[in-house]
Amino acid sequence: MSLSLFDLTGKRALVTGSSQGIGYALAGGLARAGAEIVLNGRDAAKLQAASAALKEEGFTVHELTFDVTDHEAVKLAIDDFEATVGPIDILVNNAGMQHRAPLEEFPADAFDRLLQTNIASVYHVGQALARHMIARGRGKIVNICSVQTALARPGIAPYTATKGAVANLTKGMATDWAQYGLQCNGLAPGYFDTPLNAALVADPEFSSWLAKRTPAGRWGKVEELVGTCIFLSSQASSFVNGTTVFVDGGISVSL
Repeated sequence: MSLSLFDLTGKRALVTGSSQGIGYALAGGLARAGAEIVLNGRDAAKLQAASAALKEEGFTVHELTFDVTDHEAVKLAIDDFEATVGPIDILVNNAGMQHRAPLEEFPADAFDRLLQTNIASVYHVGQALARHMIARGRGKIVNICSVQTALARPGIAPYTATKGAVANLTKGMATDWAQYGLQCNGLAPGYFDTPLNAALVADPEFSSWLAKRTPAGRWGKVEELVGTCIFLSSQASSFVNGTTVFVDGGISVSL
């Protein structure tokens, strides 16, 4: 009985930004828990390669190519998929980007891109899919936040602002949509070895600092995010709403 609470067999999950990194790892983890997967990205070639790799493991995988920052494109893609393939039960809003520069020199266009990619996309995809979930009276939304939801570091102030906003948007989603049977929560990774952090992983000075700053003493591995994502996507979290779970090796609770 207890293990069945985490079983995703018969569910379909859309993971945005899932051709690589955390999104790809979460998609694979949800598939191994029984879910049918819908991969999303803007680069069709990368998406096809990711899809092929998961299909080789025997999973059922769909590809949905759309730009998460384009409100109309998002709505059209999701409405069409729901009408022609079937319902999407789980949404993982993972698409995101980073740009590093001192705040006093931060380019305005880069700031705008961060707002659109990291915040607006959560609204666009969340709203488009929630309309279908509300009609069904059930649904799971997992918004990928960050350790920067709670903390800040030099050179990434706009990114920190966007991830703080994602956590508050998650609270708003739960407040509006829990009454319709939806659970909307955040998952906040700490420092993980991903393409987004490649420059930091390659920097011995930063990696040394991180090992000393993090109680666990190391970078996170993307597969260590999967268990929390499965929990938030499954019946096990049926009364969990509006919260953000930090998976960060303890960095956000330690001085």
